[in-house]
Amino acid sequence: MLSTPGLILETPYLLGKTLNDANGLDINTEKKIIEERLKELSYDKTSTDKSITLAMKDLGVERANKFGWPNTYVFTKALGEMILGHMKGDMPLVILRPTIITSTYKEPFPGWIEGIRTIDSLAVGYGKGQLSCFLGDPESIIDVIPADMVVNAMIATMVAHANQPSCEIIYHVGSSVSNPLKYKSIQQSGYKYFSKHPWINKEGKPVIVGQVKVLNSMASFQRYFSLRYLLPLQGLQVANLALCHAFNGTYTNLKRKTNFVLRLVELYKPYLFSKSFYDDMNTKKLCQLVRENEADMFYFDPKTIDWAVYFENTHLPGAVKHVFK
Repeated sequence: MLSTPGLILETPYLLGKTLNDANGLDINTEKKIIEERLKELSYDKTSTDKSITLAMKDLGVERANKFGWPNTYVFTKALGEMILGHMKGDMPLVILRPTIITSTYKEPFPGWIEGIRTIDSLAVGYGKGQLSCFLGDPESIIDVIPADMVVNAMIATMVAHANQPSCEIIYHVGSSVSNPLKYKSIQQSGYKYFSKHPWINKEGKPVIVGQVKVLNSMASFQRYFSLRYLLPLQGLQVANLALCHAFNGTYTNLKRKTNFVLRLVELYKPYLFSKSFYDDMNTKKLCQLVRENEADMFYFDPKTIDWAVYFENTHLPGAVKHVFK
């Protein structure tokens, strides 16, 4: 999904359209740029697999930013939609755009999740005591949807459009319009859950969590982060060197926390102040069709979710059980 402000409609992206009205988006040109850059790097004898990977990631972000997308992931998804719409001919085309996918609401059982997904990086870092500050607007809307609701919406769309000779329709499967969830609500749920059920670390001791300090501008975050992490880290580094690495463990631990917070901020920066809302009128009509046909087993209406109950009793326990290491 995208992080542009305002109501984002369930409409297709036409071939060559950009988010910032920049000219020159051509898929064949993008493909050529990638191939030529990869060839250059491969012929460079000083390049390593790691340096090539990093260089190609940087190129992807650069090309995405040029046309208004925040990262390569959403840029390539948009390109994929353009290609499908352009080449579909008379074939029916149905596109689902799920927002941030979280653990299952009900099936195959509540809280099931496989691997760390988006906001779970924050949950893991917070529960393990690695995250004491973060960047963002507590009042911003975080658009999430449980995994089983996404699957049910997929099944419903296949049935609804199976016999249509030609169509092109898009479904936003999310919650920001029907049942908005604020960033601060997730923060509060995390504090409540991990206060009652602290993570037990490798030493067998519970990790005591406090409220995460959320800074609402990059400048204030940088000031706080410098005082909270960087200055102590620099002081510890000097002391560690002076005392023959006597503080190696403490220094390594603090450096790991510092890098972790910086990585998360960089990863989520495009979304932390999001003013986007995803229109779901098509999805609402599909929900109504499911109800009319008494197919309630294929539930995907986000209005049925109590977010506080879901995060404290389902999602966070599921994340701890299935993805915490």
